[in-house]
Amino acid sequence: MSIRSGGRKVSFDLLASDSSGDDGGLSLRPASDPFGGEYGRSTRRKRKSKASKKGKLAERAAVAGDPGFLAGLDHQTRPLAENGHCEDGMGFGVSENRSVVESVCENTVVVPAPEPESSQGSCVSYVELRQRNVNGSVGDEPRDEETSTRVSSAGPWRPESKGNIGTLAKEGSLDWNRVMAEDPNLLGEVSSSDSSPIKYFIGEMYGGNSLRSTISTGNEKKRQGVYNTMFHVPWRCERLIVAGFFVCLDSFLSLLTIMPARIVMTIWRVLHTRKFQRPNAAELADFGCFIVLAIGVIPLQMTDISLIYHIIRGQGIVKLYVVYNVLEIFDRLCQSFGEDVLQVLFNSAEGLSNCSPENMIFQLMRFILDETIAIIAFVVHSFILLAQAITLSTCIIAHNNALLALLVSNNFSEVKSNVFKRVSKENLHSLVYYDIIERFHITTYVLFVLSQNILEAEGPWFESFATDALQVYACETFIDTIKHSFLAKFNEIKPNAYSDFLEDLCKQILNEKPDEHRKDLTFIPLAPACVVIRVLTPVYATVLPYGPLPWRLIWIIFWSSLTYIMLAICKMLVGLSLRHLATWYITQRLESKQHVD
Repeated sequence: MSIRSGGRKVSFDLLASDSSGDDGGLSLRPASDPFGGEYGRSTRRKRKSKASKKGKLAERAAVAGDPGFLAGLDHQTRPLAENGHCEDGMGFGVSENRSVVESVCENTVVVPAPEPESSQGSCVSYVELRQRNVNGSVGDEPRDEETSTRVSSAGPWRPESKGNIGTLAKEGSLDWNRVMAEDPNLLGEVSSSDSSPIKYFIGEMYGGNSLRSTISTGNEKKRQGVYNTMFHVPWRCERLIVAGFFVCLDSFLSLLTIMPARIVMTIWRVLHTRKFQRPNAAELADFGCFIVLAIGVIPLQMTDISLIYHIIRGQGIVKLYVVYNVLEIFDRLCQSFGEDVLQVLFNSAEGLSNCSPENMIFQLMRFILDETIAIIAFVVHSFILLAQAITLSTCIIAHNNALLALLVSNNFSEVKSNVFKRVSKENLHSLVYYDIIERFHITTYVLFVLSQNILEAEGPWFESFATDALQVYACETFIDTIKHSFLAKFNEIKPNAYSDFLEDLCKQILNEKPDEHRKDLTFIPLAPACVVIRVLTPVYATVLPYGPLPWRLIWIIFWSSLTYIMLAICKMLVGLSLRHLATWYITQRLESKQHVD
Protein backbone atom coordinates (compact mmCIF):
# COMPACT_ATOMS: atom_id res chain seq x y z
CA MET A 1 0.00 0.00 0.00
CA SER A 2 1.08 3.61 -0.47
CA ILE A 3 2.28 5.96 2.25
CA ARG A 4 -0.41 8.52 1.34
CA SER A 5 -3.20 6.08 2.12
CA GLY A 6 -3.07 6.82 5.83
CA GLY A 7 -5.07 9.48 7.57
CA ARG A 8 -1.91 11.49 8.60
CA LYS A 9 1.51 11.43 6.91
CA VAL A 10 4.23 9.47 8.59
CA SER A 11 6.98 11.44 10.30
CA PHE A 12 10.12 12.15 8.33
CA ASP A 13 12.35 10.64 10.93
CA LEU A 14 10.72 7.22 10.42
CA LEU A 15 11.19 7.32 6.63
CA ALA A 16 14.70 8.77 6.86
CA SER A 17 16.03 6.42 9.55
CA ASP A 18 18.74 4.04 8.44
CA SER A 19 18.06 0.34 8.87
CA SER A 20 21.72 -0.56 8.74
CA GLY A 21 22.46 0.90 12.15
CA ASP A 22 22.08 -0.59 15.55
CA ASP A 23 18.40 0.22 15.69
CA GLY A 24 17.58 -2.11 12.81
CA GLY A 25 15.67 0.65 10.93
CA LEU A 26 14.68 0.85 7.30
CA SER A 27 17.36 1.71 4.73
CA LEU A 28 16.25 3.84 1.81
CA ARG A 29 19.68 3.77 0.15
CA PRO A 30 19.87 1.59 -2.91
CA ALA A 31 22.09 -1.44 -3.10
CA SER A 32 24.32 0.33 -5.65
CA ASP A 33 25.35 3.13 -3.23
CA PRO A 34 28.72 4.46 -4.31
CA PHE A 35 29.40 5.83 -0.88
CA GLY A 36 30.62 2.91 1.12
CA GLY A 37 33.24 2.34 3.70
CA GLU A 38 34.10 4.89 6.36
CA TYR A 39 32.52 7.84 4.58
CA GLY A 40 29.28 5.98 4.32
CA ARG A 41 29.36 5.11 7.99
CA SER A 42 30.09 8.72 9.01
CA THR A 43 27.32 9.93 6.76
CA ARG A 44 24.94 7.47 8.36
CA ARG A 45 25.97 8.60 11.83
CA LYS A 46 25.32 12.24 10.88
CA ARG A 47 21.93 11.40 9.49
CA LYS A 48 21.19 9.42 12.61
CA SER A 49 22.08 12.31 14.89
CA LYS A 50 20.02 14.68 12.78
CA ALA A 51 17.10 12.28 12.82
CA SER A 52 17.31 11.90 16.58
CA LYS A 53 17.39 15.64 16.98
CA LYS A 54 14.38 16.05 14.74
CA GLY A 55 12.60 13.32 16.67
CA LYS A 56 13.24 15.05 19.94
CA LEU A 57 12.07 18.38 18.50
CA ALA A 58 8.94 16.70 17.22
CA GLU A 59 8.30 15.13 20.60
CA ARG A 60 8.76 18.47 22.36
CA ALA A 61 6.48 20.19 19.88
CA ALA A 62 3.86 17.52 20.42
CA VAL A 63 4.10 17.94 24.16
CA ALA A 64 4.05 21.74 23.91
CA GLY A 65 1.23 21.60 21.41
CA ASP A 66 3.04 23.63 18.68
CA PRO A 67 1.03 23.06 15.51
CA GLY A 68 3.35 25.19 13.42
CA PHE A 69 6.32 22.97 13.91
CA LEU A 70 4.26 19.91 13.13
CA ALA A 71 2.99 21.57 9.97
CA GLY A 72 6.53 22.37 8.95
CA LEU A 73 7.63 18.87 9.70
CA ASP A 74 4.70 17.58 7.69
CA HIS A 75 5.75 19.94 4.90
CA GLN A 76 9.20 18.40 4.91
CA THR A 77 7.72 14.94 4.71
CA ARG A 78 5.46 15.68 1.74
CA PRO A 79 8.15 15.65 -0.96
CA LEU A 80 9.11 12.14 0.04
CA ALA A 81 5.58 10.88 -0.47
CA GLU A 82 5.11 12.76 -3.72
CA ASN A 83 8.48 12.33 -5.41
CA GLY A 84 9.44 8.89 -4.08
CA HIS A 85 12.88 10.18 -2.67
CA CYS A 86 14.17 12.55 -0.02
CA GLU A 87 17.16 14.89 0.34
CA ASP A 88 18.89 15.83 3.57
CA GLY A 89 20.52 19.10 4.36
CA MET A 90 23.85 18.14 2.76
CA GLY A 91 22.30 17.43 -0.60
CA PHE A 92 22.63 13.64 -0.26
CA GLY A 93 19.89 11.91 -2.25
CA VAL A 94 18.28 8.65 -1.19
CA SER A 95 16.23 7.02 -3.89
CA GLU A 96 13.20 5.26 -2.55
CA ASN A 97 11.47 2.47 -4.37
CA ARG A 98 7.69 2.38 -3.96
CA SER A 99 7.63 -1.41 -3.82
CA VAL A 100 10.05 -1.35 -0.88
CA VAL A 101 7.85 1.10 1.00
CA GLU A 102 4.77 -0.96 0.25
CA SER A 103 6.49 -4.14 1.44
CA VAL A 104 7.50 -2.42 4.65
CA CYS A 105 3.96 -1.22 5.19
CA GLU A 106 2.57 -4.68 4.49
CA ASN A 107 4.93 -6.19 7.08
CA THR A 108 3.85 -3.67 9.69
CA VAL A 109 1.46 -4.75 12.44
CA VAL A 110 -0.72 -1.90 13.61
CA VAL A 111 -2.30 -2.20 17.04
CA PRO A 112 -4.79 0.58 17.75
CA ALA A 113 -4.98 1.71 21.37
CA PRO A 114 -8.29 2.35 23.06
CA GLU A 115 -9.39 5.95 23.14
CA PRO A 116 -9.04 7.56 26.58
CA GLU A 117 -12.01 9.28 28.06
CA SER A 118 -11.84 13.05 27.86
CA SER A 119 -14.39 15.67 28.60
CA GLN A 120 -13.05 17.87 25.73
CA GLY A 121 -13.58 15.09 23.20
CA SER A 122 -9.82 14.72 22.50
CA CYS A 123 -8.33 11.36 21.59
CA VAL A 124 -4.82 10.00 21.43
CA SER A 125 -3.89 7.35 18.88
CA TYR A 126 -1.01 4.99 19.36
CA VAL A 127 0.43 3.27 16.38
CA GLU A 128 2.90 0.48 16.88
CA LEU A 129 5.02 -0.30 13.86
CA ARG A 130 6.87 -3.62 13.87
CA GLN A 131 9.57 -3.53 11.21
CA ARG A 132 11.17 -6.52 9.59
CA ASN A 133 14.06 -7.04 7.24
CA VAL A 134 13.74 -5.72 3.69
CA ASN A 135 15.80 -7.26 0.95
CA GLY A 136 18.25 -4.89 -0.66
CA SER A 137 19.61 -3.23 2.55
CA VAL A 138 23.38 -2.83 2.75
CA GLY A 139 25.44 -2.92 5.88
CA ASP A 140 24.61 -4.69 9.13
CA GLU A 141 22.70 -7.93 9.56
CA PRO A 142 18.86 -7.51 9.74
CA ARG A 143 17.29 -7.49 13.19
CA ASP A 144 13.72 -6.95 14.42
CA GLU A 145 13.08 -3.79 16.43
CA GLU A 146 9.92 -2.25 17.76
CA THR A 147 9.48 1.50 17.21
CA SER A 148 6.57 3.43 18.64
CA THR A 149 5.45 6.75 17.21
CA ARG A 150 2.88 8.74 19.08
CA VAL A 151 0.95 11.32 17.13
CA SER A 152 -1.60 13.55 18.76
CA SER A 153 -4.43 14.35 16.42
CA ALA A 154 -6.81 16.37 18.55
CA GLY A 155 -4.99 17.31 21.76
CA PRO A 156 -1.86 17.01 23.83
CA TRP A 157 -0.29 13.70 24.44
CA ARG A 158 -1.03 12.17 27.80
CA PRO A 159 1.60 9.80 29.03
CA GLU A 160 -0.61 8.35 31.73
CA SER A 161 -2.85 6.77 29.12
CA LYS A 162 -0.06 4.47 27.98
CA GLY A 163 -1.24 1.75 30.32
CA ASN A 164 -4.59 1.52 28.50
CA ILE A 165 -3.09 -0.10 25.43
CA GLY A 166 -5.03 -3.33 24.82
CA THR A 167 -3.12 -6.58 24.61
CA LEU A 168 -4.26 -10.04 23.54
CA ALA A 169 -4.43 -12.51 26.41
CA LYS A 170 -2.90 -15.90 25.75
CA GLU A 171 -5.45 -18.69 25.63
CA GLY A 172 -4.71 -21.46 28.06
CA SER A 173 -4.19 -24.97 26.71
CA LEU A 174 -7.06 -27.45 26.93
CA ASP A 175 -6.46 -29.99 29.65
CA TRP A 176 -8.71 -32.98 28.96
CA ASN A 177 -8.26 -34.46 32.42
CA ARG A 178 -9.13 -31.16 34.07
CA VAL A 179 -12.25 -30.76 31.87
CA MET A 180 -13.43 -34.29 32.68
CA ALA A 181 -12.73 -33.72 36.36
CA GLU A 182 -14.86 -30.57 36.33
CA ASP A 183 -17.75 -32.21 34.41
CA PRO A 184 -17.68 -36.03 34.65
CA ASN A 185 -21.04 -36.36 32.76
CA LEU A 186 -19.85 -34.38 29.77
CA LEU A 187 -19.96 -37.38 27.44
CA GLY A 188 -22.82 -39.14 29.20
CA GLU A 189 -22.95 -42.84 28.54
CA VAL A 190 -19.93 -42.85 26.22
CA SER A 191 -17.65 -42.40 29.23
CA SER A 192 -18.65 -45.88 30.36
CA SER A 193 -16.52 -47.36 27.57
CA ASP A 194 -13.41 -46.55 29.59
CA SER A 195 -14.62 -48.58 32.57
CA SER A 196 -14.34 -52.28 33.10
CA PRO A 197 -16.67 -54.77 31.34
CA ILE A 198 -18.56 -55.50 34.55
CA LYS A 199 -19.17 -51.81 35.24
CA TYR A 200 -20.20 -51.34 31.62
CA PHE A 201 -22.72 -54.20 31.85
CA ILE A 202 -24.11 -52.92 35.14
CA GLY A 203 -24.34 -49.43 33.70
CA GLU A 204 -26.27 -50.79 30.72
CA MET A 205 -28.68 -52.59 33.05
CA TYR A 206 -29.45 -49.41 34.96
CA GLY A 207 -29.21 -47.14 31.92
CA GLY A 208 -32.88 -47.34 30.90
CA ASN A 209 -34.39 -49.00 27.83
CA SER A 210 -32.09 -51.68 26.46
CA LEU A 211 -33.05 -50.79 22.84
CA ARG A 212 -32.67 -47.04 23.26
CA SER A 213 -29.85 -46.91 20.69
CA THR A 214 -31.97 -48.34 17.85
CA ILE A 215 -35.63 -47.71 18.78
CA SER A 216 -37.04 -44.33 19.69
CA THR A 217 -40.02 -43.74 21.93
CA GLY A 218 -43.35 -43.54 20.09
CA ASN A 219 -46.27 -41.22 20.57
CA GLU A 220 -50.04 -41.31 20.32
CA LYS A 221 -49.91 -41.20 16.53
CA LYS A 222 -47.81 -44.37 16.47
CA ARG A 223 -50.17 -46.02 18.94
CA GLN A 224 -53.15 -45.15 16.75
CA GLY A 225 -51.32 -46.55 13.72
CA VAL A 226 -50.72 -49.85 15.50
CA TYR A 227 -54.37 -50.09 16.55
CA ASN A 228 -55.50 -49.25 13.01
CA THR A 229 -53.31 -52.01 11.54
CA MET A 230 -54.39 -54.65 14.05
CA PHE A 231 -58.03 -53.84 14.77
CA HIS A 232 -59.75 -51.01 12.92
CA VAL A 233 -58.72 -51.74 9.32
CA PRO A 234 -59.30 -55.55 9.50
CA TRP A 235 -62.71 -55.08 11.13
CA ARG A 236 -63.94 -52.47 8.67
CA CYS A 237 -62.46 -54.25 5.65
CA GLU A 238 -64.03 -57.59 6.57
CA ARG A 239 -67.33 -55.89 7.25
CA LEU A 240 -67.18 -54.35 3.78
CA ILE A 241 -66.29 -57.68 2.14
CA VAL A 242 -69.14 -59.50 3.88
CA ALA A 243 -71.62 -56.79 2.84
CA GLY A 244 -70.31 -56.96 -0.72
CA PHE A 245 -70.60 -60.74 -0.71
CA PHE A 246 -74.31 -60.48 0.09
CA VAL A 247 -74.71 -57.84 -2.62
CA CYS A 248 -73.22 -60.33 -5.10
CA LEU A 249 -75.50 -63.04 -3.71
CA ASP A 250 -78.50 -60.76 -4.19
CA SER A 251 -77.51 -60.17 -7.82
CA PHE A 252 -77.00 -63.91 -8.31
CA LEU A 253 -80.45 -64.69 -6.87
CA SER A 254 -81.98 -61.96 -9.02
CA LEU A 255 -80.57 -63.65 -12.11
CA LEU A 256 -82.14 -66.98 -11.08
CA THR A 257 -85.48 -65.64 -9.79
CA ILE A 258 -86.36 -62.14 -11.03
CA MET A 259 -85.15 -62.56 -14.59
CA PRO A 260 -87.14 -65.80 -15.26
CA ALA A 261 -90.23 -64.23 -13.70
CA ARG A 262 -89.97 -61.15 -15.94
CA ILE A 263 -89.51 -63.32 -19.03
CA VAL A 264 -92.55 -65.45 -18.10
CA MET A 265 -94.62 -62.28 -17.56
CA THR A 266 -93.61 -60.92 -20.96
CA ILE A 267 -94.49 -64.17 -22.71
CA TRP A 268 -97.81 -64.36 -20.85
CA ARG A 269 -98.72 -60.84 -21.91
CA VAL A 270 -98.04 -61.61 -25.57
CA LEU A 271 -100.05 -64.82 -25.41
CA HIS A 272 -102.90 -63.18 -23.54
CA THR A 273 -103.27 -60.11 -25.76
CA ARG A 274 -102.24 -61.93 -28.95
CA LYS A 275 -100.57 -58.72 -30.01
CA PHE A 276 -96.87 -58.46 -30.49
CA GLN A 277 -95.47 -55.27 -29.06
CA ARG A 278 -91.90 -54.15 -29.25
CA PRO A 279 -90.30 -54.97 -25.88
CA ASN A 280 -88.66 -52.22 -23.94
CA ALA A 281 -84.95 -52.02 -23.14
CA ALA A 282 -85.23 -53.86 -19.79
CA GLU A 283 -87.12 -56.75 -21.34
CA LEU A 284 -84.63 -57.03 -24.20
CA ALA A 285 -81.80 -57.03 -21.67
CA ASP A 286 -83.49 -59.84 -19.75
CA PHE A 287 -83.93 -61.86 -22.94
CA GLY A 288 -80.30 -61.32 -23.83
CA CYS A 289 -79.05 -62.47 -20.42
CA PHE A 290 -81.34 -65.51 -20.48
CA ILE A 291 -80.01 -66.54 -23.89
CA VAL A 292 -76.42 -66.17 -22.65
CA LEU A 293 -77.22 -68.25 -19.54
CA ALA A 294 -79.02 -71.01 -21.47
CA ILE A 295 -76.37 -71.32 -24.18
CA GLY A 296 -73.59 -71.11 -21.58
CA VAL A 297 -74.99 -74.08 -19.63
CA ILE A 298 -75.23 -76.33 -22.71
CA PRO A 299 -71.42 -76.54 -23.40
CA LEU A 300 -70.74 -77.10 -19.71
CA GLN A 301 -73.27 -79.94 -19.65
CA MET A 302 -71.43 -81.58 -22.53
CA THR A 303 -68.09 -81.29 -20.70
CA ASP A 304 -66.69 -84.41 -19.06
CA ILE A 305 -65.68 -83.21 -15.59
CA SER A 306 -64.00 -86.52 -14.68
CA LEU A 307 -61.65 -86.23 -17.65
CA ILE A 308 -60.57 -82.74 -16.66
CA TYR A 309 -60.25 -83.91 -13.05
CA HIS A 310 -57.85 -86.74 -13.92
CA ILE A 311 -55.79 -84.51 -16.19
CA ILE A 312 -55.31 -81.98 -13.41
CA ARG A 313 -54.79 -84.64 -10.73
CA GLY A 314 -51.93 -86.16 -12.70
CA GLN A 315 -49.92 -82.98 -12.30
CA GLY A 316 -47.58 -82.10 -9.41
CA ILE A 317 -48.24 -79.62 -6.61
CA VAL A 318 -46.19 -76.89 -8.27
CA LYS A 319 -48.08 -77.35 -11.52
CA LEU A 320 -51.37 -77.18 -9.63
CA TYR A 321 -50.24 -73.85 -8.22
CA VAL A 322 -49.28 -72.64 -11.67
CA VAL A 323 -52.58 -73.79 -13.21
CA TYR A 324 -54.63 -72.17 -10.45
CA ASN A 325 -52.80 -68.84 -10.75
CA VAL A 326 -53.08 -68.79 -14.54
CA LEU A 327 -56.81 -69.48 -14.29
CA GLU A 328 -57.18 -66.72 -11.67
CA ILE A 329 -55.47 -64.23 -13.97
CA PHE A 330 -57.80 -65.16 -16.84
CA ASP A 331 -60.75 -64.92 -14.47
CA ARG A 332 -59.95 -61.27 -13.74
CA LEU A 333 -59.43 -60.53 -17.41
CA CYS A 334 -62.80 -62.08 -18.25
CA GLN A 335 -64.46 -60.07 -15.48
CA SER A 336 -63.17 -56.81 -16.92
CA PHE A 337 -64.03 -57.75 -20.50
CA GLY A 338 -67.43 -59.20 -19.56
CA GLU A 339 -68.44 -55.93 -17.92
CA ASP A 340 -67.78 -54.04 -21.16
CA VAL A 341 -69.53 -56.68 -23.27
CA LEU A 342 -72.66 -56.64 -21.13
CA GLN A 343 -72.80 -52.84 -21.13
CA VAL A 344 -72.58 -52.86 -24.93
CA LEU A 345 -75.37 -55.46 -25.05
CA PHE A 346 -77.61 -53.32 -22.86
CA ASN A 347 -76.89 -50.31 -25.06
CA SER A 348 -77.88 -52.29 -28.14
CA ALA A 349 -81.09 -53.38 -26.40
CA GLU A 350 -81.93 -49.75 -25.62
CA GLY A 351 -81.19 -48.70 -29.19
CA LEU A 352 -83.36 -51.49 -30.60
CA SER A 353 -86.28 -50.63 -28.34
CA ASN A 354 -86.23 -46.91 -29.25
CA CYS A 355 -85.22 -46.98 -32.92
CA SER A 356 -87.40 -45.95 -35.83
CA PRO A 357 -88.90 -48.52 -38.23
CA GLU A 358 -86.44 -47.49 -40.97
CA ASN A 359 -83.48 -48.20 -38.67
CA MET A 360 -84.93 -51.41 -37.23
CA ILE A 361 -82.86 -53.83 -39.31
CA PHE A 362 -79.56 -52.14 -38.47
CA GLN A 363 -80.32 -52.06 -34.75
CA LEU A 364 -81.46 -55.68 -34.82
CA MET A 365 -78.28 -56.84 -36.55
CA ARG A 366 -76.14 -54.93 -34.06
CA PHE A 367 -78.06 -56.49 -31.16
CA ILE A 368 -77.53 -59.98 -32.59
CA LEU A 369 -73.81 -59.32 -33.08
CA ASP A 370 -73.41 -58.02 -29.51
CA GLU A 371 -75.38 -61.03 -28.22
CA THR A 372 -73.02 -63.40 -30.03
CA ILE A 373 -69.97 -61.69 -28.57
CA ALA A 374 -71.51 -61.89 -25.09
CA ILE A 375 -72.25 -65.62 -25.51
CA ILE A 376 -68.66 -66.36 -26.52
CA ALA A 377 -67.17 -64.23 -23.72
CA PHE A 378 -69.29 -65.74 -20.96
CA VAL A 379 -68.90 -69.32 -22.19
CA VAL A 380 -65.11 -68.89 -21.99
CA HIS A 381 -65.45 -67.35 -18.54
CA SER A 382 -67.65 -70.23 -17.41
CA PHE A 383 -65.04 -72.79 -18.52
CA ILE A 384 -62.34 -70.89 -16.63
CA LEU A 385 -64.39 -70.91 -13.43
CA LEU A 386 -65.17 -74.60 -13.87
CA ALA A 387 -61.47 -75.41 -14.35
CA GLN A 388 -60.62 -73.45 -11.19
CA ALA A 389 -63.28 -75.34 -9.25
CA ILE A 390 -61.91 -78.67 -10.48
CA THR A 391 -58.36 -77.62 -9.51
CA LEU A 392 -59.48 -76.72 -5.99
CA SER A 393 -61.42 -79.98 -5.73
CA THR A 394 -58.30 -81.90 -6.79
CA CYS A 395 -56.26 -80.24 -4.06
CA ILE A 396 -58.91 -80.94 -1.42
CA ILE A 397 -59.30 -84.60 -2.30
CA ALA A 398 -55.52 -85.18 -2.42
CA HIS A 399 -53.90 -86.39 0.80
CA ASN A 400 -50.44 -84.83 0.39
CA ASN A 401 -51.19 -81.33 1.76
CA ALA A 402 -51.74 -80.03 -1.76
CA LEU A 403 -54.53 -77.71 -0.57
CA LEU A 404 -52.29 -76.04 2.00
CA ALA A 405 -49.50 -75.61 -0.53
CA LEU A 406 -51.93 -74.16 -3.05
CA LEU A 407 -53.45 -71.70 -0.58
CA VAL A 408 -50.10 -70.55 0.77
CA SER A 409 -48.53 -70.12 -2.65
CA ASN A 410 -51.50 -68.39 -4.20
CA ASN A 411 -52.40 -66.07 -1.33
CA PHE A 412 -48.91 -64.97 -0.37
CA SER A 413 -48.06 -64.26 -3.98
CA GLU A 414 -51.13 -62.02 -3.94
CA VAL A 415 -49.78 -60.25 -0.85
CA LYS A 416 -46.39 -59.79 -2.49
CA SER A 417 -47.88 -58.37 -5.68
CA ASN A 418 -50.14 -55.85 -3.90
CA VAL A 419 -48.79 -54.81 -0.51
CA PHE A 420 -45.46 -53.30 -1.57
CA LYS A 421 -46.96 -51.03 -4.20
CA ARG A 422 -48.03 -47.43 -3.92
CA VAL A 423 -51.81 -47.36 -4.36
CA SER A 424 -54.30 -44.55 -4.14
CA LYS A 425 -57.65 -44.57 -2.43
CA GLU A 426 -59.45 -45.25 -5.73
CA ASN A 427 -57.19 -48.21 -6.52
CA LEU A 428 -57.78 -49.57 -3.04
CA HIS A 429 -61.51 -49.26 -3.67
CA SER A 430 -61.20 -51.41 -6.82
CA LEU A 431 -59.00 -53.91 -5.00
CA VAL A 432 -61.61 -54.40 -2.28
CA TYR A 433 -64.27 -55.05 -4.91
CA TYR A 434 -62.04 -57.64 -6.58
CA ASP A 435 -61.65 -59.38 -3.23
CA ILE A 436 -65.43 -59.40 -2.80
CA ILE A 437 -65.94 -61.06 -6.18
CA GLU A 438 -63.14 -63.52 -5.44
CA ARG A 439 -64.82 -64.47 -2.18
CA PHE A 440 -68.05 -65.22 -4.07
CA HIS A 441 -66.21 -67.27 -6.68
CA ILE A 442 -64.59 -69.31 -3.90
CA THR A 443 -68.09 -70.03 -2.60
CA THR A 444 -68.94 -71.34 -6.06
CA TYR A 445 -65.88 -73.61 -5.98
CA VAL A 446 -66.80 -74.92 -2.54
CA LEU A 447 -70.31 -75.65 -3.78
CA PHE A 448 -68.79 -77.60 -6.67
CA VAL A 449 -66.68 -79.64 -4.20
CA LEU A 450 -69.80 -80.30 -2.13
CA SER A 451 -71.70 -81.61 -5.13
CA GLN A 452 -68.79 -83.85 -6.11
CA ASN A 453 -68.70 -85.30 -2.61
CA ILE A 454 -72.44 -85.95 -2.72
CA LEU A 455 -72.11 -87.78 -6.01
CA GLU A 456 -68.88 -89.73 -5.56
CA ALA A 457 -67.78 -89.80 -1.91
CA GLU A 458 -68.03 -92.99 0.13
CA GLY A 459 -68.23 -93.19 3.87
CA PRO A 460 -68.33 -90.20 6.23
CA TRP A 461 -67.15 -87.26 4.22
CA PHE A 462 -68.97 -84.21 5.57
CA GLU A 463 -66.55 -83.60 8.46
CA SER A 464 -63.56 -83.66 6.17
CA PHE A 465 -65.33 -81.40 3.68
CA ALA A 466 -66.28 -78.91 6.41
CA THR A 467 -62.68 -78.80 7.67
CA ASP A 468 -61.28 -78.17 4.20
CA ALA A 469 -63.87 -75.50 3.41
CA LEU A 470 -63.19 -73.77 6.72
CA GLN A 471 -59.47 -73.87 5.98
CA VAL A 472 -60.02 -72.24 2.58
CA TYR A 473 -62.20 -69.44 4.00
CA ALA A 474 -59.90 -68.87 6.98
CA CYS A 475 -56.83 -68.59 4.77
CA GLU A 476 -58.62 -66.23 2.40
CA THR A 477 -59.84 -64.04 5.25
CA PHE A 478 -56.41 -63.98 6.87
CA ILE A 479 -54.68 -62.99 3.64
CA ASP A 480 -57.22 -60.25 2.90
CA THR A 481 -56.74 -58.92 6.43
CA ILE A 482 -52.94 -58.77 6.12
CA LYS A 483 -53.10 -57.29 2.65
CA HIS A 484 -55.46 -54.45 3.45
CA SER A 485 -53.94 -53.71 6.86
CA PHE A 486 -50.49 -53.13 5.44
CA LEU A 487 -51.79 -51.43 2.31
CA ALA A 488 -53.50 -48.91 4.57
CA LYS A 489 -50.34 -48.61 6.70
CA PHE A 490 -47.85 -48.12 3.87
CA ASN A 491 -50.10 -45.71 1.96
CA GLU A 492 -51.27 -43.83 5.08
CA ILE A 493 -54.95 -44.57 4.42
CA LYS A 494 -57.23 -44.13 7.40
CA PRO A 495 -59.77 -46.79 8.42
CA ASN A 496 -62.52 -44.29 7.62
CA ALA A 497 -61.80 -44.97 3.93
CA TYR A 498 -63.36 -48.44 4.27
CA SER A 499 -66.36 -46.86 5.98
CA ASP A 500 -66.70 -44.54 2.98
CA PHE A 501 -66.53 -47.56 0.65
CA LEU A 502 -69.28 -49.25 2.63
CA GLU A 503 -71.38 -46.10 2.49
CA ASP A 504 -71.05 -46.04 -1.31
CA LEU A 505 -72.06 -49.70 -1.42
CA CYS A 506 -75.12 -48.96 0.72
CA LYS A 507 -76.14 -46.18 -1.65
CA GLN A 508 -75.77 -48.63 -4.52
CA ILE A 509 -78.10 -51.07 -2.71
CA LEU A 510 -80.69 -48.31 -2.28
CA ASN A 511 -80.25 -47.19 -5.92
CA GLU A 512 -79.14 -43.75 -4.78
CA LYS A 513 -76.71 -42.12 -7.15
CA PRO A 514 -76.35 -38.46 -6.22
CA ASP A 515 -72.64 -38.54 -7.02
CA GLU A 516 -71.77 -39.55 -10.56
CA HIS A 517 -68.13 -40.14 -9.60
CA ARG A 518 -69.07 -42.74 -7.03
CA LYS A 519 -67.68 -46.18 -7.81
CA ASP A 520 -70.12 -49.11 -7.87
CA LEU A 521 -69.53 -52.78 -7.29
CA THR A 522 -69.69 -54.39 -10.72
CA PHE A 523 -70.56 -58.08 -10.56
CA ILE A 524 -71.86 -60.18 -13.45
CA PRO A 525 -73.35 -63.46 -12.14
CA LEU A 526 -73.77 -65.13 -15.54
CA ALA A 527 -70.59 -67.27 -15.47
CA PRO A 528 -70.99 -68.38 -11.80
CA ALA A 529 -74.67 -69.16 -12.49
CA CYS A 530 -73.69 -71.39 -15.44
CA VAL A 531 -71.21 -73.27 -13.21
CA VAL A 532 -73.72 -73.68 -10.37
CA ILE A 533 -76.43 -74.97 -12.70
CA ARG A 534 -73.96 -77.39 -14.28
CA VAL A 535 -72.89 -78.61 -10.82
CA LEU A 536 -76.37 -78.99 -9.28
CA THR A 537 -78.00 -80.69 -12.28
CA PRO A 538 -76.42 -84.13 -11.57
CA VAL A 539 -77.37 -83.79 -7.90
CA TYR A 540 -81.02 -83.21 -8.82
CA ALA A 541 -80.82 -86.10 -11.25
CA THR A 542 -80.01 -88.48 -8.40
CA VAL A 543 -83.27 -87.69 -6.56
CA LEU A 544 -85.50 -88.20 -9.59
CA PRO A 545 -87.31 -91.56 -9.55
CA TYR A 546 -86.93 -94.05 -12.35
CA GLY A 547 -90.06 -94.47 -14.42
CA PRO A 548 -91.83 -93.28 -17.52
CA LEU A 549 -90.98 -89.88 -18.98
CA PRO A 550 -94.24 -88.11 -17.92
CA TRP A 551 -93.66 -89.19 -14.36
CA ARG A 552 -90.10 -87.91 -14.49
CA LEU A 553 -91.30 -84.62 -15.96
CA ILE A 554 -93.69 -84.19 -13.04
CA TRP A 555 -90.86 -84.67 -10.58
CA ILE A 556 -88.63 -82.30 -12.56
CA ILE A 557 -91.31 -79.62 -12.41
CA PHE A 558 -91.83 -80.26 -8.72
CA TRP A 559 -88.16 -79.98 -7.80
CA SER A 560 -87.69 -76.99 -10.04
CA SER A 561 -90.65 -75.20 -8.49
CA LEU A 562 -89.45 -76.02 -4.99
CA THR A 563 -85.97 -74.79 -5.83
CA TYR A 564 -87.37 -71.60 -7.32
CA ILE A 565 -89.51 -70.96 -4.23
CA MET A 566 -86.51 -71.47 -1.98
CA LEU A 567 -84.37 -69.15 -4.09
CA ALA A 568 -87.16 -66.54 -4.15
CA ILE A 569 -87.44 -66.68 -0.36
CA CYS A 570 -83.68 -66.27 -0.07
CA LYS A 571 -83.84 -63.38 -2.53
CA MET A 572 -86.49 -61.60 -0.46
CA LEU A 573 -84.64 -62.18 2.80
CA VAL A 574 -81.29 -61.07 1.43
CA GLY A 575 -82.71 -58.08 -0.46
CA LEU A 576 -84.83 -56.77 2.39
CA SER A 577 -82.05 -57.29 4.92
CA LEU A 578 -79.59 -55.45 2.73
CA ARG A 579 -81.92 -52.51 2.23
CA HIS A 580 -82.69 -52.31 5.93
CA LEU A 581 -79.02 -52.45 6.92
CA ALA A 582 -78.05 -49.98 4.20
CA THR A 583 -80.63 -47.48 5.42
CA TRP A 584 -79.49 -47.91 9.01
CA TYR A 585 -75.81 -47.49 8.14
CA ILE A 586 -76.34 -44.36 6.04
CA THR A 587 -78.38 -42.85 8.87
CA GLN A 588 -75.60 -43.62 11.35
CA ARG A 589 -73.02 -42.07 9.06
CA LEU A 590 -75.04 -38.89 8.67
CA GLU A 591 -75.47 -38.58 12.42
CA SER A 592 -71.77 -39.13 13.05
CA LYS A 593 -70.83 -36.50 10.45
CA GLN A 594 -73.23 -34.00 12.00
CA HIS A 595 -71.80 -34.75 15.44
CA VAL A 596 -68.25 -34.19 14.16
CA ASP A 597 -69.22 -30.94 12.45
